[in-house]
Amino acid sequence: MVRLDRIYTGGGDHGETSQGDGVRISKLHPRISAGGAVDELNCVLGMAVCAGSESGGRTLIRLQQLLFDLGADLCVPPTENEALGMRSLRMSERHVAELEALIDHYNEKLSPLNSFVLPGGTQLAAWLHLARAVCRRAEVEVIRLHVTEPGNPQILVCLNRLSDLLFVMARSFNDNGAKDVLWKQAAFFETADESTGTPVRQ
Repeated sequence: MVRLDRIYTGGGDHGETSQGDGVRISKLHPRISAGGAVDELNCVLGMAVCAGSESGGRTLIRLQQLLFDLGADLCVPPTENEALGMRSLRMSERHVAELEALIDHYNEKLSPLNSFVLPGGTQLAAWLHLARAVCRRAEVEVIRLHVTEPGNPQILVCLNRLSDLLFVMARSFNDNGAKDVLWKQAAFFETADESTGTPVRQ
């Protein structure tokens, strides 16, 4: 049971904080950087919820709950005698399977892509693209942590699948891809006809 009745403690005033097992570490520690990136990702998903539809919002809130569980896993280093997956808040293959099922659900109605997609389209899709980019960074931060300390490998798998899910969700909420903004090679050197928006070669 979590109970927060005091927000400031002064315990972090000298650049240290407590990880999940109570051990004090520097705020520059890779574990803190990884956890911060996951927290940032959750914040971006919160913005997407505010911009989204009711059905999409329910899925995104589920993903926010998942990220809190993932953060709880991340902030407590596995001990030598702990079997990964035995703790209730360790990411597992079940979480990966759930994410893959969501990817398949949202990808089912999408047409194959013949170009890369630019972040944009609807407001919700733009937030989801930002979330995808932050998710990739969070994955990198976890990799950086795992270079120096052992960790649950399923965290990385979950973040990898989550970034894929956010991509297909962005396309889904771009009218199933109809409002996707596609990359056009060398379009930077074109100007747009202001009356039609059609690119015109300079």
